[in-house]
Amino acid sequence: MSLASSARAVDTLLDSSFIGLSTMTEQSSSPTYRPPRLFVEGDLAAGVIIPLNREQGRYLLTVMRRAAGAQIHLFNGRDGEWASTLVQTGRDKAVLQLSEQTRQQPPSGQGPWLMFSAVKRSATEFIIEKATELGVSRLIPVRSRRSNTERLNRDRLIRIARESAEQSERVDVPEIMELTPLADALEVWPNDRLLIVGDETGAAPAATQRLQACDTLSFGLLVGPEGGFAQDELDALNQLDFVLKVGLGPRVLRAETAAIVGLTLGQSILGDFATARGGAGIGN
Repeated sequence: MSLASSARAVDTLLDSSFIGLSTMTEQSSSPTYRPPRLFVEGDLAAGVIIPLNREQGRYLLTVMRRAAGAQIHLFNGRDGEWASTLVQTGRDKAVLQLSEQTRQQPPSGQGPWLMFSAVKRSATEFIIEKATELGVSRLIPVRSRRSNTERLNRDRLIRIARESAEQSERVDVPEIMELTPLADALEVWPNDRLLIVGDETGAAPAATQRLQACDTLSFGLLVGPEGGFAQDELDALNQLDFVLKVGLGPRVLRAETAAIVGLTLGQSILGDFATARGGAGIGN
């Protein structure tokens, strides 16, 4: 091949690569086939007009680049999911007019509960976000003997859960309880809801083995603090009939990792992971 032929071949290759890159860029910047979703406080019904706050308006108009007439899905955790049309009223201001319900509200209280010992702020926020994605319906932060925090910003945690519900296409938002002592939370735990606890000693059978033998679909998970529970707390757990101790693998897990692992195992064997994303289950 001559030098001129080689140069033409290189030019052709570069041109085709540029065209392919341009196509990929256009595709990546185009709107997805699923409309954006927003959590709103107001009641939802056909014909209702929902005013958006400045942050929501900027998100839809500037970040998501949606124009007037765009379809937006709304939910409030009470009235199901609704389709709406975007009406721009200013640079970063807009209202949404509801048209029809796209999904019904699932029964409240479905999905697992997560009780977790309060940990550092970043780890707690991570737990809230991922537990919401995994379908948890109630989050119960508790103070145990070795908890390394005494206060939580519950309003911020609620906001994180709502944002995670928007992203994960949930119609509901998990309930976040006030921070409470571990003993008090265990005292009001319903006897008919299994409470899975990772065995810190490594003596319990593997979770996959123990959960397969369970005949309940109602369960929760308890995750301890960094350093584990104190001995008197472990003794108290051993006295509760609804507690099931399981092994979460051969390695020592951080609290936030244990929450994800435990919830994933529970949802896979006892929960809704067999439900398709388009179904009506929690987290879909």
